[in-house]
Amino acid sequence: MATPQPVTHVIFDMDGLLLDTERLYTEATQALATPHGKEYTWEVKVGCMGMKGPQAAQHIIDSLGLPLTVPKYLEQIAKHYNNLFPTAKVLPGAERLVRHLHKHNIPIAIASGGAKDSFDLKTTNHRDFVSLFRHVVLASSDPEVTQGKPAPDVFLVCAQRFPDNPDPAKCLVFEDAPNGVQAGVAAGMQVVMVPDPRLSSELTKGATQVLTTLEDFKPESYGLPPFDD
Repeated sequence: MATPQPVTHVIFDMDGLLLDTERLYTEATQALATPHGKEYTWEVKVGCMGMKGPQAAQHIIDSLGLPLTVPKYLEQIAKHYNNLFPTAKVLPGAERLVRHLHKHNIPIAIASGGAKDSFDLKTTNHRDFVSLFRHVVLASSDPEVTQGKPAPDVFLVCAQRFPDNPDPAKCLVFEDAPNGVQAGVAAGMQVVMVPDPRLSSELTKGATQVLTTLEDFKPESYGLPPFDD
C-alpha cells in the first residue's frame, strides 16, 4: 500500500461501491445468456466492470459467443434492468461516509461508467442519498467522456466540474473494480479500492489502499475530518 496523501475532494464510483448493483448486473446478464446455453462467469464479469455500456456489451458478446449485435443485446438487457435495478440497496458504510463528508463540506461527486436511464432506475429509492453529491458524471451518457474506464476520462471530467477545478492529485477515488482503479491512477488520483472478495489480489495492484468494506475507511488518513462517533 502506498502512503496516503492529504486530499480535498472525493469521487465515488457507484456500482458495487455505493450501491449493491453488481449482483443485479450479474443476475440480468445470466438471464439473457441462459436461453443461449451460456454461463456469465466471474472471469468475464471482471473484464467489463466499469466499462461504458456498449463496450461492456461487446465484451460479453465476444466472451460468451452470443449471437447478438450490441444494439440487440442492449435492447434485451434493458428489460431485465427495468425489473431489477429499482431493488438496489446501499452498501455497508456508504451512507455513513457520504453523509459525514457532506456534513463537513468536503466536495463529493459520483463518476460512473453507467448511463442516465440505468442510473435513474438504480437510485429510484435513494434520491435523498444521491442529492448529497455536488454532481454526477455518467460515462455512457456524458458527451465529454470520450472513453470509458480504464481510460481516465470520467474521473478527469468529474474533477473539472467541481467549481474550484482541483488538481487531480488532490482527489481521492473510491472504486471496486480493476478497470476503475486503473482509470483513477491514470487520472493521477489516489484510489481506495473495496473489491469483491472473489477478486484476485493481483488485480488490486495500483490502489493506494484496499479495504474489505467502506466501514473500515478512516478519513483522517487522507487529511479529511475524522468520524464524529
